[in-house]
Amino acid sequence: DLKKPNSPFIQLTTDLDYQYYPIEVIGDQIYIYTNYGAPKNRIMVVDINRPKLEDWKELVPESEAVLSNAEVIGGKLFLTYDKDASNHAYVYNLDGKQLQEIELPSLGSVGFSGNKDDKECFFGFTSFTIPGATYKYDMDSNTYELYRAPKVQFNSDDFVTEQVFYPSKDGVKIPMFLTYKKDLKKDGKNPVFLYGYGGFGISLNPGFSAIRIPFLENGGIYAQVNLRGGSEYGEDWHVAGTKMQKQNVFDDFISAAEYLIDQKYTDKDKIAIVGGSNGGLLVGACMTQRPDLFRVAIPQVGVMDMLRYHKFTIGWNWASDYGTSEDSKEMFEYLKGYSPLHNLKPGTNYPATLVTTADHDDRVVPAHSFKFAATLQADNDGTNPTLIRIDSKAGHGAGKPMAKVLEEQADIYGFIMYNLGMKPKF
Repeated sequence: DLKKPNSPFIQLTTDLDYQYYPIEVIGDQIYIYTNYGAPKNRIMVVDINRPKLEDWKELVPESEAVLSNAEVIGGKLFLTYDKDASNHAYVYNLDGKQLQEIELPSLGSVGFSGNKDDKECFFGFTSFTIPGATYKYDMDSNTYELYRAPKVQFNSDDFVTEQVFYPSKDGVKIPMFLTYKKDLKKDGKNPVFLYGYGGFGISLNPGFSAIRIPFLENGGIYAQVNLRGGSEYGEDWHVAGTKMQKQNVFDDFISAAEYLIDQKYTDKDKIAIVGGSNGGLLVGACMTQRPDLFRVAIPQVGVMDMLRYHKFTIGWNWASDYGTSEDSKEMFEYLKGYSPLHNLKPGTNYPATLVTTADHDDRVVPAHSFKFAATLQADNDGTNPTLIRIDSKAGHGAGKPMAKVLEEQADIYGFIMYNLGMKPKF
């Protein structure tokens, strides 16, 4: 209480097994976004005069969709839900009653901006074919108009995004977004950029990237898979891709490639798999388990040594998702069973591979990539190129200057397009 001198701090909760995000304070009420008692999240209200957790009250209960964000703008609650990995937006009053849904332009991702007393509300929206644009939203009429859009040399009307659902190895349905030219033919010959992550409860929602434009304009398919290990369907979806269930993530990704081949989008000689960090582990595991299924592999700053990852820098912090080789003999054997470094086999025809890392990566130390690339070069049967790209004076990726980003992406896409037999026209 700032009105009283030397007022003590009052702790609302001590249970760190859950997440608690204060959204706003209005009068004596604190609005909280939390997964406490609700794996898919909910909104609760705290009376500052009775702040203990047992006195909190539920305002908006958990639903089938995952509540991914909450804001108070203009005296109303703006809630964003993930339904099949795509955002849906709703407006509620402060008593928890739903007033309206905001019909977004397409399958995409949205973010609202404003303060509790603002008369105006803005939101940013992006999709695989719509560059990030800002819209002005009228709360009274539930309408919006374009406020500002970037100038990008890309004709969105020439492309389409579809969402498909395919069975993984164990029968679980996995969602995948496919973006491509509207005149695409399902003749089994289209190049595919297959991207995934699958870990640490991180969801992959639709989003635009100008870097993909040349690949799409030259007939490529961008495929983004919502693997288990993320939180697209809540905490259960995350847990289903962790520790002794981590193989589910790799099975989901392998099954995505098999689906695209079965449905005549492409064939095994036209698929490039790409992922970074935990996604680099994904690429490394899949290319060692199914080297016959992919033409190109791009493991970026990947976790490749699963037996010793926890001994370097922040690696110990990933044990909640991976477990460690020191936990038990069973965990040791499980990690060894998929660790990319330990599953390379001499004389194998591996995909054309470009490993990327940076000399100052203090998150996933470059030794992972160094060891994997060296072993891969020794074990590969020599049919396909095996390269490592080591950036200097750079780290895990965040904060990298644009010049370095462009240079790296040019090398990656050049390697992919060349090895997929694409002849780009610009």
